[in-house]
Order: sequence, then C-alpha cells, then structure tokens
Amino acid sequence: MKNVTDSFVSLDYWPSAGSFGFNTNILATNLINLSVVIGVLIFFGKGVFVRDLLDNRKQRILNAIRNSEELRGGAVEQLENARARLGKVQTEADEFRINGYCEIEREKVNLINSTYKTLEQLENYKNETIKFEQQRVINQVRQRIFQQALQGALGSLTSRLNNELHLRTIKANIGILGGMNKKTD
Repeated sequence: MKNVTDSFVSLDYWPSAGSFGFNTNILATNLINLSVVIGVLIFFGKGVFVRDLLDNRKQRILNAIRNSEELRGGAVEQLENARARLGKVQTEADEFRINGYCEIEREKVNLINSTYKTLEQLENYKNETIKFEQQRVINQVRQRIFQQALQGALGSLTSRLNNELHLRTIKANIGILGGMNKKTD
C-alpha cells in the first residue's frame, strides 16, 4: 500500500508533461479511474441521491403529520361523543336521583301513615280489650257480691226463721197473690 501512495506523491514516477504515454501500472491507474468516477458520481449524483432521500424523508414526515392529524381529529370527535354521552348519563343519573329521592319520601310518608293507622287500630283494640275486661271483672264482682249477699240472706233467714215466722210469711205472700188475682179479674 505504501507503494501506491508513494506513486501518487512522487513526481518522478509520472511522465513529463510534454509526453503522452500509457501507464502500465494497473493499481495506480485503477485508483485514479475509480477516484475520477467516484468524484463525477458524487458531483453529479449527489443532488439526485440526496434529493431523493430528502423527498422520501419529507413524504414520510408529511404522511406522519397527516396521519397524526387524522388521528387527532378522530380523537377529538371521540372526545366530543364521550362528553355528549357523559352529559346524557349525568342528566339521567340526576333524574334517577331526583326520582329516587321523591320515591323514598313518598314511601316514607306511606310508611308513617300506615304505621300511624296500625298504632291507632292497636290503641282501639287495647281500649276495647280493657273495656271488655273491666266489664267482665265488674260482672264477676257483681255475681260474687250477689252470691255472698244471697248466702248471707239465706244464712240469716235460716238462723232467724222459725216455723211461726215461716207460716206468717207464706200467708202474707198468699194474700198478696190473691189480691193480684182480684185486680186482674
């Protein structure tokens, strides 16, 4: 490799300017030809390659921007739809909440009224039961008093009643009955 670079640097290797000849050194001539071809390609072709690369890059960027704009538009539309649905759902929830509160209040009033009526009926039943029990107790007391009075009267009659008093009572009762018969005739 050092020989190749030396051949470019060394001036005595090159033929003089006045003469024309062929260089038979293949390595030196190939390198010169290659460098000339590469230089021409770079000089004339760099615009085409770079321009194509830049155009492709520009198209990709524009496509990406267009796609992201479309996605953004779709996202904005979905967001608006979601907001509309949210508003609708919130309105329905408010209606359900209001209706629920009204229904709860209505049920509460109905329950209070029903409970009040039930308590009123229970109070009436209690009062009727108390009256019935009082009447029953009063009747029992009357019967017992009557029985005791009757037993006391019988006891005093039997202890005081002798044959003479017994005959006088019977005659008096017969006289009363006889007087009643005369009045009815």
